Amino acid sequence: MIIPIDALEADTLYSLAEAFVLREGTDYGEEEISLDIKVQQVLDRLKSGDAVLVYSELHETVDIKRKEDIQLESDE
Repeated sequence: MIIPIDALEADTLYSLAEAFVLREGTDYGEEEISLDIKVQQVLDRLKSGDAVLVYSELHETVDIKRKEDIQLESDE
């Protein structure tokens, strides 16, 4: 089930984005990007609709997924 981002408090949304970034692992790119910037990038994608919050009833968890990944799953 997709959760609308405006259904959450700003602090909760930020915490979900932060947890998602921390779960993604270490960045070994040419430039190190701060946690705050990475979290803001995730929030920007959520606000633009490029990413969505997905609640799993089975696992009782919330995850962030790219919108196109959700569409691919529903097409299968």
